[in-house]
Amino acid sequence: MDAIAGLLDGPRARRAFLLRCTMDPPWALHIRDEAPLTLVAVLRGQACFVVDGGEPGRLDRGDVAILLGPDHYLFADDPATPPQAIIHPDQRCTTPDGQEIPQMRSFGVRRWGNAADGATEVLTGTYNAEGEVSRRLLDALPSRLVLRRDEWQTPVLGLLAAEMPRDEVGQDAVLDRLLDLLLIDAVRTHFSRAELAAPGWYRARRDPVVAQAVRLLQESPAEPWTVGTLARQTRVSRATLARRFADVVGQPPMEFLTQWRVTLAADLILDPAETVASVARAVGYSSPYALSAAFKRVRGVSPHQHRTAQRESIAQRERVA
Repeated sequence: MDAIAGLLDGPRARRAFLLRCTMDPPWALHIRDEAPLTLVAVLRGQACFVVDGGEPGRLDRGDVAILLGPDHYLFADDPATPPQAIIHPDQRCTTPDGQEIPQMRSFGVRRWGNAADGATEVLTGTYNAEGEVSRRLLDALPSRLVLRRDEWQTPVLGLLAAEMPRDEVGQDAVLDRLLDLLLIDAVRTHFSRAELAAPGWYRARRDPVVAQAVRLLQESPAEPWTVGTLARQTRVSRATLARRFADVVGQPPMEFLTQWRVTLAADLILDPAETVASVARAVGYSSPYALSAAFKRVRGVSPHQHRTAQRESIAQRERVA
C-alpha cells in the first residue's frame, strides 16, 4: 500500500453533493457550506473564485480547483458580480436576504443554474463531513489548489461528468467512487509536482527504509508494533529507524501508527455492524477503552460521539435531499 492509497483507502465520500451548474453572466454564488473539501471543475467557459479575504483566482475550461473549508468563498463570472445565491450548510440555497431563488432552477438530474445551456458549466463535488476525507490529507493540502488543464490528464473528470445526469439504482455509490478517484488523481498530481512541499508520509517513498516502515504500519495496523520490531523488519537499528522516520515523516513511528489506527477506526466505526470493541481489535488496540482513549486524544471526541455526529449529518443530508 503506497502513501496515497493508504491515506484514502478508508475515508471516502458518502452521498457526496454533486451538481453541474450552467450559468449565463452575470452570475455569482457565495459558498458558505463550510464543507471540509470541495472539488470544482470547469466543463465549459470560464469562472473565477475568491476566498473571503483573498485574491481572485481564474479557472478556464478543463481546470480543477480544490477548496478547503470552513472558509467561505465566491464563485462567479467576475469578482465584482454581487452574489445572487448563498449556499449554506447541508447545501441549503437562498438569496442574500434569505428568500427563495427565482432566477435559479433545475434543468434535470443534478443540473441547476440560470440557463439550461449557459456559457459556463461548472461541476462541483463536495465532501460534506470530516471523516470522508482524512484529516491528514486536509492538513497537507493548501487552502486552495488549482490544477490547470495542461498540467494533468485524467479520464475520470469526463466519466464523472457523464455519469452525473443518470438516475440509476446505486448511482450515488458510483458517483461517490468517481469523485474519490478524481480527488486521488488530483492529489497525487499536486504532490508529484511539489515534492518539497509534500507531507512527510508522501516523501517517505524516497527513503527505502522509511517507505518500508510506513508500508508495514499501514498494511498491518493490528500488529503489536514497537520501534524495535519495526526496526528488525526494516533491518536497521532502532536509533537509525527512529531518526530517519522522524526526519522524513515529521513524527515518530509510534505517533504515526496511532494516527493511522484512529483514521481507520473513524471510518470503520460508521459501519452499523461494527462495535467499538470489534474496531479496536481490527486496528490494534487491546480493548475498547484503549481505542477510545487514543481516539479522543487524537480527534477530541470519543468513537461513539464521532459515529453519532456522522450519522446525524448523513440523516440531515438525506432529509434535505
